[in-house]
Amino acid sequence: MLAVGIDIGGTKIAGGLVDEEGRILAQVRVDTPLTVPAIEAAVAQMIAHLSTDRDVRVAGVAAAGFIDRDRSTVYFAPNIAWRDEPLRARLESLTGLDVAIENDANAAGWAEYRFGAGEGRRDVVMLTLGTGVGGAIVAGGELYRGGHGIGAELGHIRLVPGGRLCGCGQQGCLEVYGSGRALGREAAEIADTAPEGLGRALAEARAEKGKLTGAMISGLVLAGDPGAEEALRRIAVAVGQACGSFTAILDPELFIIGGGVSQLGERVLAPMREAYLAATPAAGSRPVADFAIARMVNDAGVIGAADLARRDILGGA
Repeated sequence: MLAVGIDIGGTKIAGGLVDEEGRILAQVRVDTPLTVPAIEAAVAQMIAHLSTDRDVRVAGVAAAGFIDRDRSTVYFAPNIAWRDEPLRARLESLTGLDVAIENDANAAGWAEYRFGAGEGRRDVVMLTLGTGVGGAIVAGGELYRGGHGIGAELGHIRLVPGGRLCGCGQQGCLEVYGSGRALGREAAEIADTAPEGLGRALAEARAEKGKLTGAMISGLVLAGDPGAEEALRRIAVAVGQACGSFTAILDPELFIIGGGVSQLGERVLAPMREAYLAATPAAGSRPVADFAIARMVNDAGVIGAADLARRDILGGA
């Protein structure tokens, strides 16, 4: 049973024809249009292109935002002007296929659970460290969506009461302490406060290029620069502390770490594990979770959206 998966990003829309083993058989990418009607038309065209002359009956569409429990309406999206948007009905009208809408972090987490780092586990939490912190929970082999469809927003757990302002309107969320954007802020702070010591290489890189980018910071981490390593340690500790709280509630077997920061591998996982163990209730007297880096990188949203659509609409395993 082939299915089409679409992952709508702020700058790119990725689409793929996905088989039951999570393999992408055909792919297409386009720039994300500027208006809602144009985005929906582009998605419909991609679905039509990928399903032409193939036995495709369903499509899954992943998007950043709050999706209702029926996977039909986008309540709110941060980067696209969707507000109570009946996206499923619009796309079904345009394509003639059954369509399911899914939160992008949920889709990515499901793909990792089914075909990636979470294979063989039943209880998994995925955290995607990008511009923000995305979350997905698989409990007992089922994707957790919550009573209104918008559960597992793990990046918005309150980590620091009265802390930094988050884009969600609250203060002290994990997202502002443990994301890729937070890594840039921590690196800039180190460059500002210790330009002749710990932050020298960061300050020099910023002066040369005009700003610090994630790639620059990662390069310095890989080169063993202590300032960049300290910036990475700070965000890893924030995520590890949050994982201790998640364990108290969810008791997962595995935490999967994705997003751009995850490319640093064990350099980010080691301080994260240490902080996790320090924050886990009864650590040392109970089983604890493993940590792993996500395997599917940029294809997870496409694969997860397709697999969830096939499963939820057609009843596939």
